[in-house]
Amino acid sequence: MTVAEYNICVDNFADNLFRFIFKNLRDEEQSKDVVQDTFTKLWLKVEDVNFEKAKSYLFTTGYRTMIDWIRREKKNADFEQVSESRMSTDIQYSDLQEVLQEALGKLPEIQRNVVLLRDYEGYNYNEIGEITGLNESQVKVYIYRARVALKNYLVSMENLL
Repeated sequence: MTVAEYNICVDNFADNLFRFIFKNLRDEEQSKDVVQDTFTKLWLKVEDVNFEKAKSYLFTTGYRTMIDWIRREKKNADFEQVSESRMSTDIQYSDLQEVLQEALGKLPEIQRNVVLLRDYEGYNYNEIGEITGLNESQVKVYIYRARVALKNYLVSMENLL
């Protein structure tokens, strides 16, 4: 890949990659750091990465970088330090976007990631499998389970009021 092609990748994919990472981390600064780290990794391998596969490389690397960040944060976070009020909520939402974000936040990490890649970013099952390291049938199962969980959460009476 040439420097010009790298710059095209930055222009074309940075926003999509940031949006995907931000949906998972929900922290703008950390998301920016993950995206920056991902593009740094691409730059270090600019000679080895084919321009046609750059998008897949970026999302795969971004996904793995995000997972590494989450694992580091989990090691640093102590469950006992979280107040009880942050573990549950009685707030009722009327804004569907907020309810959807809340529902996505309740999904297991892998289910949230595959749903975001499929429904928000438009990847097909094979591409999601390449990014996450899952096979196609696992991707389909996780997407199905996530959609069922989202549906159940969204139609529950306490969330509609």
